[in-house]
Amino acid sequence: MAKYIHQLADWPNFKWDDKALLSALTMVRHKQGRLRGYMEVLGFSLKNETLLQTLTLDVLKSTEIEGEILNPNQVRSSIARRLGMDIAGLIASDRNVDGVVEMMLDATQKFDKALTKDRLFDWHSALFPTGRSGMQKIVVGKWRSGPMEVVSGALGRERIHYKAPEADVLEKEMKVFLKWFNAEHALDPVLKAALAHLWFITIHPFDDGNGRIARAITDKPETWDRRHSRQLK
Repeated sequence: MAKYIHQLADWPNFKWDDKALLSALTMVRHKQGRLRGYMEVLGFSLKNETLLQTLTLDVLKSTEIEGEILNPNQVRSSIARRLGMDIAGLIASDRNVDGVVEMMLDATQKFDKALTKDRLFDWHSALFPTGRSGMQKIVVGKWRSGPMEVVSGALGRERIHYKAPEADVLEKEMKVFLKWFNAEHALDPVLKAALAHLWFITIHPFDDGNGRIARAITDKPETWDRRHSRQLK
């Protein structure tokens, strides 16, 4: 009997209730429309400042979930430099800050670029420029080579909450995921982003950084939707 979602016979054929999701998706789209309307009436400088603030918060909050607190001024400066923004008070930024920023900007600014294995490897390498997560040496820029478990509890009394797919099936699992992600879908981009996040986190293909990369992947369908809708106007 299957214990985890990836062990089900029909994995990864996700199912959902459109009627149950309709009201939530409608509310999200309504709020997005209002925000876009506000953005349209802003001047060029205010639009740039709003973009800078939004991206800065995106990076900060994404890393906070992993228990890592970045310097907000370093994040802001790193983003501004990469976007070519001429703002006052730029400071030097650490390598780990630049790595997270580089990944997030690649996901959100290069929205029309296919998500590939090599691109994910580049993101992972950017997140861990020293090849270490804290004091622990990890495999960087490659799929993990060992088991991945979510465990809690004291030594000798551990409780296993989840086991990800074995390392020897990661290549196959990620190939299926990437083919789906890059394909044309009639899915609402918000729903596609949610499915992509769940699917990627379930596979958990890297030694570390899976949450941050999953959130970068989640940003991509919505970013493409915003830019594409503007291009069609």
